[in-house]
Amino acid sequence: MKFKISQEVFEKFPKLNVGVLVVKGIDNNGTSKDILELIKKREKKIRETFEKDKLSENPRIDVWRKAYSSFGAKPKNYRCSVENLYRMILDGNGLNHINKIVDIYNYISIKNMVPIGGDDLDKVDGDIMLRLANGEENFVELNSSEINHPKEGEIVYADNKEILCRRWNWRECDKSKMTEKTTNITLVIEGLGVSLEDLEKIIGELGELVLKYVGGKIRSFVLNKENMGVEI
Repeated sequence: MKFKISQEVFEKFPKLNVGVLVVKGIDNNGTSKDILELIKKREKKIRETFEKDKLSENPRIDVWRKAYSSFGAKPKNYRCSVENLYRMILDGNGLNHINKIVDIYNYISIKNMVPIGGDDLDKVDGDIMLRLANGEENFVELNSSEINHPKEGEIVYADNKEILCRRWNWRECDKSKMTEKTTNITLVIEGLGVSLEDLEKIIGELGELVLKYVGGKIRSFVLNKENMGVEI
């Protein structure tokens, strides 16, 4: 199985760096009170630091709004995953507990203001690729059974059969969602507008929490225009 980014994506975003963590043999059962407490503390700090009506001015949000606009997704209608999380928090809503691994990457996402997502590798068909959609692929949104299709030219994550995530990191699919039964995963840290040095620190921080709270064997990679694919 490979994780790849297409040449067309790098032609549009030549400075893109993407962190990939592959973790096998995790124990995702139960709840971590430590992680939930870290999330609550970070939510409090976000509410004290940010204003919702000025959120779009932050460079780490603005870069994604411009990226979405580049493939026809209006930022007012479609927001990157981390902006969605921040808006929920600033509306006074705490992040819901999902499972340990999702809680962990949500915490790292809001702490560093970067989009992070992932897939259950045992549910993926073939390779994972970040690419431009042709508009004919199937997509079933998280917690849904309805089949939709991306817009042509939209940036998506896809395996060999269908779309895993639409509008880059806007909405994940239902097929490869991570549950308490999940044991093998890939996590993706979106380094658009983030220096390589900062991205590597975030990868390390995420990896430490993953190993501490769910265990497993971990490998990490950085994909960019010099290294567009890895064997996972």
